Amino acid sequence: MGATGIGRFQFPINALAITMGGNVRVGIEDSLYMDAGKTRLATNVDMVKRLANLANAYEREIATPAEARKMIGLRPRTQPAASKQLSA
Repeated sequence: MGATGIGRFQFPINALAITMGGNVRVGIEDSLYMDAGKTRLATNVDMVKRLANLANAYEREIATPAEARKMIGLRPRTQPAASKQLSA
């Protein structure tokens, strides 16, 4: 089970999903603010930290990026190719 909320519902829906044992995703593409009153602009880092803290309080394990990619059906990430040096 997984869930995500949009806008002011993002955190409440994600919090509910975590407490029920589900998976969540979060990001500023779904909500631009950290609070329902729209007084604090969100960053992806702040949103992830807030949900990770909640998950840790419920003793839930946090997926690694590789695990998360696998859960949602994305291919494993490959390392970017080394940039080539051009000779003068």
